[in-house]
Amino acid sequence: MSAVARPQSPRLALHCLSAALLAALALAGCQSTGSPADKQAEAAPAAAPVDAAANVQSPAIQTLPAQPIVEQSAPAATAKPMADALERVQVTGSRVAPAPMRRSDARVKLAAAPQGFIAPAPAPPPPPPFYQQAANTEKYAAREDNPVQRASEQPLSTFSIDVDTGSYANVRRMLNDGIRPPADAVRAEEFINYFDYGHPAPTSRAVPFKVSTELAPAPWNAQRQLLMIGIKGFEVPKQNLPPANLVFLIDTSGSMNSPDKLPLLKSAFSMLARQLRPQDRISIVVYAGSAGLVLPPTPGDKQQEILDALERLQAGGSTNGGDGIRLAYATARQGFIKNGVNRVILATDGDFNVGTVGTDALETLVADQRKTGIALTTLGFGAGNYNDELSEKLADVGDGNHAYIDTVQEARKVLVQEMGSTLMTIARDVKIQIEFNPAQVAEYRLIGYENRLLKREDFANDKVDAGDIGAGHEVTALYEITPVGSKANRLPPLRYAQAAPAASGGNGEMANLKLRYKRPGEDRSQLIETPVLNSSRRAVASDSLRMAASVAAFADALRGGSQYDGWGWEQILGAARGVKTADASGQRAEFVRLVERAKAQIGELKPTADVAISH
Repeated sequence: MSAVARPQSPRLALHCLSAALLAALALAGCQSTGSPADKQAEAAPAAAPVDAAANVQSPAIQTLPAQPIVEQSAPAATAKPMADALERVQVTGSRVAPAPMRRSDARVKLAAAPQGFIAPAPAPPPPPPFYQQAANTEKYAAREDNPVQRASEQPLSTFSIDVDTGSYANVRRMLNDGIRPPADAVRAEEFINYFDYGHPAPTSRAVPFKVSTELAPAPWNAQRQLLMIGIKGFEVPKQNLPPANLVFLIDTSGSMNSPDKLPLLKSAFSMLARQLRPQDRISIVVYAGSAGLVLPPTPGDKQQEILDALERLQAGGSTNGGDGIRLAYATARQGFIKNGVNRVILATDGDFNVGTVGTDALETLVADQRKTGIALTTLGFGAGNYNDELSEKLADVGDGNHAYIDTVQEARKVLVQEMGSTLMTIARDVKIQIEFNPAQVAEYRLIGYENRLLKREDFANDKVDAGDIGAGHEVTALYEITPVGSKANRLPPLRYAQAAPAASGGNGEMANLKLRYKRPGEDRSQLIETPVLNSSRRAVASDSLRMAASVAAFADALRGGSQYDGWGWEQILGAARGVKTADASGQRAEFVRLVERAKAQIGELKPTADVAISH
């Protein structure tokens, strides 16, 4: 039996007509707010900031159309084309926040809606979620304290100078957060070099720095002596610094989405940007899954463009630091200033997990680039996945320095107050070699610099890389010395050891200090030689030496307290509090607070019995 369609009632037909009309109105409203043309109008302003930055680019930079960054690593077969693309310095905007919609665009959208139709207010975009680190994956290079050496067996001590301060600031962050710092995070030389000891400065630029020494009883054991070596670089006023070509290489991966990372980084670089002069140039390269150029080389007096580019940066994606380094160096080469400051400043919170990730490969990449005259400075940020080991090594092989930024105050110290020493190198490959006189010195120990030790033959080899000194930089090194005849020897006597030779000529030399350095742009090193006389020994240590000793003892206490047998927390605190020199920056007062925090977290350190403590 066939089905026959029954006629619809008038009421049902009216109901269907009303439903159809409502559906049509809803469809019209959706189309008026989401058509492809409107979407293009919304997307256009987002590219405007990058285009505006491109308008001030250097003629040497080839600007390609804006392309999105693909958040994935490339296969090995495409590595060569990708490297070539990085050399072209592409301008991209995937790490730049879109500009707000203009009021005129909103009026166009409103006019397109049907009469009487009230479009719902668009929902604001959700803020990006803060990155949450599942576990603490911070990385620190394993190290052991320098051993005690017998001068008759090993009279020479050779090492490269170090001006880094990142270890102290990073440990300060941990103590302030109530975290017990791991022993390997503590590098004694970076603790010591964080502070200013007032070493005498050179009087002219003919010799870029001055070397001074002080010899006094060790404050933790009167039977030993403490030798302090001070190096002070020639001060260059900010207005006299040569033109600077700086490339900010900024990690914008997802882990940077935390208040102590990308937001603090923006504040830090904004401080430096405000110090720039018209003759300076600055570029901004970012990296996450891939690398991109956000700001081409821009004159320093266009500060608003630089600040706007910094403010628009957003975090997201994985971490392809290798591509970022390559693009940053390519940008620096194209904006190279002859006889100027050419430097890449890498700011990151952690490890590289896409692309070139091996430490050795990254070190080789940076070492190759330093030959072009472009230095690398590294700045660490944040916690949880901070790779201290990699940041320090890259700065070392890149002829730069490493610092850690934990507060706005530290950013001001590194990038404003110490801008000259941070940016301008006045001496390269600085090496120290001390020969101890076995007739005067039974034992000695270098405090810190464990990863800066050099072979004795490396001292005169100008092809061996070493540390650099910036304008106004101050470097301090400490040796703990046990004189011949002291009862404080740490090494047991040898059964078949020969007697120590007599001092030649009775000149009373305890040691002979040699220092080698290269002037910027030169390949042959210069030699400075200074004897350390027994007669220069002071009965009472200066305020500078007492402060340096307390800082060195604090570093040892954090590493386990095995070296300073006469001091506990109260002795460390007493030495720091007893320093009479002015503390305008408040660094010594902050140091005292840190020692008090460490004492509360770690517990009491008791001095060894029967040790004569110097006062």
